[in-house]
Amino acid sequence: MNTRAQHLTKPAHPTSGIFGWLAIVLFAAAIGGLATANARGFYGELSLPTWAPPGWIFGPVWSVLYLMMGVAAWLVWQRTGWTLAFGALPLFTLQLAANALWSWLFFHFHQGALAFAEVLVLWALILATFLSFWRVRRGAALLLLPYLAWVAFASALTFTVWQKNPTVLG
Repeated sequence: MNTRAQHLTKPAHPTSGIFGWLAIVLFAAAIGGLATANARGFYGELSLPTWAPPGWIFGPVWSVLYLMMGVAAWLVWQRTGWTLAFGALPLFTLQLAANALWSWLFFHFHQGALAFAEVLVLWALILATFLSFWRVRRGAALLLLPYLAWVAFASALTFTVWQKNPTVLG
């Protein structure tokens, strides 16, 4: 097997790849973040439910979740490499793209119905990723549980905010 194929199959060193996976996750976060340039003002103008968190909490929560997601992906990659992960890592990257898309739908395009439908797809993709990670490395899967819970909460919040703001969120 040539060197490139070996690299894709299984990492050469146990710690290799951590910065790569964190970079991939942070890139997805940055793409989503571009859509939130005016999020603070937009979120502050919306009619929110009493249980909605203050806007400032989202940055710290997402920072921790993205770090945990990157570590989880790295742990799976460390065990199996890219090609032996049985779809777990491609599924992980797909849910990352869905994660970034939600910010664009909600904050940039103000499409409440699409954002709500998309966050449900995102939740399903996270669950599928969790199950795929579980088969490869349970500790990695467990790192996704707070993310799964937060997106479940975000789904309820998206629906409620969309319903309370039909003229603003289409």
